[in-house]
Amino acid sequence: MDSINKNQPEENQKDLLGEEAVEKIKQLVKKAGTCFFCTDIRTGNPFLTRPMAAQKTDDDGNIYFLSASDSNHNIEIEKDPMVQLLFQGSSYDSFLTLYGKATISRNKAMIKELWNPMMKTWFTEGENDRRITVITVAASEGYYWDTKHGKLVSFVKRLVGAATGQTLDDSIQGTITM
Repeated sequence: MDSINKNQPEENQKDLLGEEAVEKIKQLVKKAGTCFFCTDIRTGNPFLTRPMAAQKTDDDGNIYFLSASDSNHNIEIEKDPMVQLLFQGSSYDSFLTLYGKATISRNKAMIKELWNPMMKTWFTEGENDRRITVITVAASEGYYWDTKHGKLVSFVKRLVGAATGQTLDDSIQGTITM
């Protein structure tokens, strides 16, 4: 049986390295805004997952989160810093999974930069709350799936493909290597 990828009339695989990988990470993280932040990701075991809002992605592809020092994920990161982040921008495009190493700091300048007044829900003393920490995830590898030309073109291609019995998928996917 042929793979669906072999039925594609156009290329749909593109692995990304370096700057191109960082740009794709920044684009997809911004579109999704939140992710499932997974800790205790040892193979063969259920991993621990919770939703978290990505506050910033820098020019090296590092992703920043604000977190409470007494949270379960901070405690889990201290035991094992390897994490997986799962992003989904919409139900039809912009999927990203990243593996990397998380570090925890109390960098006051970064807390000030990332602070949003809505965070007072979790940090009742404001941006000077003694429990605030910054989690920085330095991604090492991952995988993405996106559309090449956006949702509208993707939708039209799928409609035409369904009507003609052809695989006209506008997707692009590949590995991300930092």
